[in-house]
Amino acid sequence: MVERLVSIMARLRDPEHGCEWDRAQDFRSIAPYTIEEAYEVADAIERGDMADLKDELGDLLLQVAFHSRIAEEAGLFALPDVVDAVSDKLERRHPHIFGPDAAGAATPGFWEAIKAEERMAKDDPSALAGVALGLPALSRAEKLQGRAARTGFDWPDATGPRAKIDEELAEVETATSHEHRAEEIGDVLFSVVNWARHLGVDPEAALRGASAKFEARFRAMEAEAGAGFAALDLAGKERLWAQAKKPGAGE
Repeated sequence: MVERLVSIMARLRDPEHGCEWDRAQDFRSIAPYTIEEAYEVADAIERGDMADLKDELGDLLLQVAFHSRIAEEAGLFALPDVVDAVSDKLERRHPHIFGPDAAGAATPGFWEAIKAEERMAKDDPSALAGVALGLPALSRAEKLQGRAARTGFDWPDATGPRAKIDEELAEVETATSHEHRAEEIGDVLFSVVNWARHLGVDPEAALRGASAKFEARFRAMEAEAGAGFAALDLAGKERLWAQAKKPGAGE
């Protein structure tokens, strides 16, 4: 089955008889599609649409095969090497399951110890190594904070990051340029993520939920007002917003 996909990708990338669009792609040009497909997998899961999930997982697998084909053409690696690498990683990271003394139960801290050993074996031994630049900004901030926390660089409780939010907001107010203000807004968002982390809240999921709630309420406003929605003054829109916020409305 996977061999069929590999064969299709090879034909699409054929220098003479392949697809013009597929031949023109490289790692960078298809990376945005890879990220988009991962989000569409998450969206199908969120909606509980298993038929769509099957299709989206296929699209994501296609991205893996596409990257692997480009790498194979450059003499770097092929799809079987990708599969072997992740298989080796899974076995290495689960010695309690696959090791010679497998007991079926993990000892406290073993997971982080294994990953720390892997980082030390690479060129960048930092505790922050491997936190992908392509992650959503909120998720990346949380991961960086979590990595730093494991080294002991963290607030002892949620009061520290909560106070930091007020401090950063004050610095936004006193910013003297657009660039300075943008930097301080970034610090505010970073501090909010830190506070959420201490409260055990996933900031990415929380913001996604808030966006979904806003979308549902805004659509309810549009539906209530009809074609004249855009022409309403702000007070009229505020009345619709208050109505949409009532329990059960627009959700």
